[in-house]
Amino acid sequence: MIIVVAGALALVLAGHRLLPELGGFTPVLESLLPWLGAAVPLLVVGALLTRSWKVIVTALLPALVWGVMFGPALLRTAPGGPSDLAVATLNVGVTNADSGRAVRAVAKGRDLFAAQELTPGGPAAKELSRRFPHRIQVSTIGLWSRFPITEHRAVDIGLSWTRALRAVVETPKGEVTVYVMHLASARPGKTAQRDHTLAHARQVIERDASENLLVLGDLNTATTDRKRSALVPPLADAHQEAGTGFGFTWPASFPVTRPDHILYRGLTATSAGVEPAAGSDHRAAVAALRL
Repeated sequence: MIIVVAGALALVLAGHRLLPELGGFTPVLESLLPWLGAAVPLLVVGALLTRSWKVIVTALLPALVWGVMFGPALLRTAPGGPSDLAVATLNVGVTNADSGRAVRAVAKGRDLFAAQELTPGGPAAKELSRRFPHRIQVSTIGLWSRFPITEHRAVDIGLSWTRALRAVVETPKGEVTVYVMHLASARPGKTAQRDHTLAHARQVIERDASENLLVLGDLNTATTDRKRSALVPPLADAHQEAGTGFGFTWPASFPVTRPDHILYRGLTATSAGVEPAAGSDHRAAVAALRL
């Protein structure tokens, strides 16, 4: 039994992208992929009890696969160096009565702040508007900036209401095009709408010729989700390039996956991390980048 389970686990880890989508279940499984490693210690202990080298070696196989896949994330260190932009993105939580305090803590020292699930005129929007001189808010999303916003418009990502925007920010080092996006949710057996919005997002990015570009937001697409390949590449992921660990952001009380992302092109990530946000069911994704 241990040999069968260990072999199956190693195959799922190494070949998860070859699995059928099973009505949207597999992409959700992929969102939790690093957690499959939790079964390895149990398999190893069971194998040791058998005192069979064949069983022990087989039990170590998924550990090896897991280490190759996820070890670099645990060992990675931030490249550091000078940066020109400190950015953050946070799903503040539409029912979060403490959203003002949530954004206050995360906004400190940031140049750009992207927010999702905003209540128009609510505590989060008011707090951010006190802290940043420039802002654009569309429906339940918004961007606040320390630098002037010279252009802005709503962006269609295939939903019946607006949950994306495009803005051009004039920084001391030049223009940066910033997208704030909140894609549709993905749940077991219900990923079609998320996939639809992800395809729209890809088309929007492909049509944009901006040299320096950022995508900030709750993309409802985990780092290990096969569908994320719609955006990464062509974009780079700040946490994968300059963060340490997995950078899980949801749920806030015990994060197990990362739907919140800072993606870019034309810039260089120098550091990235995750910060708590009072009352929200998400943690904030933060990064520093160099133009």
